[in-house]
Amino acid sequence: MREIKKDGTVLARLITEADCCNGLNFFSSDADFIQVGVWKDYEKDKQLQAHIHNTVEKRADRTHEVLYVVRGCVEAAIYNLDAVCIENLEVRQGEILVLLECGHGYVIREEGTTVLEVKNGPYPGADIDRRRI
Repeated sequence: MREIKKDGTVLARLITEADCCNGLNFFSSDADFIQVGVWKDYEKDKQLQAHIHNTVEKRADRTHEVLYVVRGCVEAAIYNLDAVCIENLEVRQGEILVLLECGHGYVIREEGTTVLEVKNGPYPGADIDRRRI
């Protein structure tokens, strides 16, 4: 797992196939608003115990995102919260990018690129949720 940091703050994490060990692996800290884990190479018929998540009040001050590149390649620019570009990185097929305390922009690098994006809600609309850099 590769962390992109600025002044001790983790802005983003890039998770590659090589980072994923057999079983359940989480790549987020307990304090992260968005929790990201991978299930890898479970055997057929393995049962995961059914459960219901309890109602627990949580507060989010910022939208966090997770991108999974299903196919293709995306170049991601990672910005600190002062809108300064800290790093550009390529996110390739099968890789996961966790965006935490950062801004970001993307360039699609391969025709037919497909990305799954997951972020916390509710979504208040673009004018409230973000500012363009």
